[in-house]
Amino acid sequence: MTCVRTRAAVLRGPDTEYEIVDLEVLDPGPGEVLVEMAYAGLCHSDEHLRHSNPGGRYPIVGGHEGSGVVLAVGPGVTAVAPGDHVVTSFLPACGHCRFCAQGRSNLCDKGATIAKGELPTGTYPFRLDGEPLGGFCMIGAFARHTLLSEFSCVRIDPWIALDTAALVACSVPTGWGSAVYSGGVRPGDTVVVVGLGGVGVNAVQGAVHAGAMHVVGVDPVAMKREFAESLGATRTVAGTDEAAGLARELSRGTGADVVVVTVGKMSAEVYAGAAAALGKGGTLVLTALADRPADGDVQLGGQLATVFEQRIQGSLFGSCNPFRDIPMLLRLHEEGRLELDRLITRRYALEEVGQGYRDQAAGETVRGLLDHSR
Repeated sequence: MTCVRTRAAVLRGPDTEYEIVDLEVLDPGPGEVLVEMAYAGLCHSDEHLRHSNPGGRYPIVGGHEGSGVVLAVGPGVTAVAPGDHVVTSFLPACGHCRFCAQGRSNLCDKGATIAKGELPTGTYPFRLDGEPLGGFCMIGAFARHTLLSEFSCVRIDPWIALDTAALVACSVPTGWGSAVYSGGVRPGDTVVVVGLGGVGVNAVQGAVHAGAMHVVGVDPVAMKREFAESLGATRTVAGTDEAAGLARELSRGTGADVVVVTVGKMSAEVYAGAAAALGKGGTLVLTALADRPADGDVQLGGQLATVFEQRIQGSLFGSCNPFRDIPMLLRLHEEGRLELDRLITRRYALEEVGQGYRDQAAGETVRGLLDHSR
């Protein structure tokens, strides 16, 4: 078996920094696709990976939000061909398992090994000093070249710019779908979005698209509040205390119909603030994750949830179907109904991935983008 040599950002263990290394990438086997990555979004999930990887293993290649060009395909692959432009889906969708058959492909059974990066065929796509390792979410977008399952490749039209297309691999559908699908925002609703980073601003876009009357964005960073307003947020505030009062005022006393939590780090404190803004019959959507699972444990006010008929809804990938929603979101962008270009705040070379996450932590970016051509 021959291998492609490539460079990648790798985490050797928890609480370490990304290290730039040379790797070997295996040739595609049955059902597998070799892709030359063009761009990768600096998603906060890869920052969580730097602290813990529950159910996974290290070393691991980071990155799961990306776009690129197919170089080669293995036997039996029919969905894509060499030369095709693709967006990665960090949750594979086989189309045949119980959950795909129910229209819930974001819960596809083939996603069981995304933390390890093992492909559905049992292959680990990379070799580091002769040892096998995976790519985060079966992607490894922080590698210039990567081996993917065909279930993780969404073909896109060749005229679509690959830089903006990379964002619809995770942050855009996760945020947009958290409002539209997971939250079920309806015309006339009052919506609160807690956290206005790369996912949260797209929850704002989704809520606006679904016809919300009021969309309140919550973030301590002024730049992010201003940006959310440019995307349609009707009001923005720095904290959930102010958001809770505003939600009651705007809804004329009942509270928010939908609250979407998209902060970088989930915590009991964040949950309590978000829950305080939720009104009668409302839905609280939990999209955010914590650095470590225990940090995201929350206390449910069961009595209030019962008498107000409130619903707590987890949201993975915004309850989206990658093969349906990624092309649809790109079409909305083409038609001028979804902003993508301005979401990219800064661009980074592979060697600058650590700086990109430091800028994110400092609140200086909405979305950083790794450019593999730099």
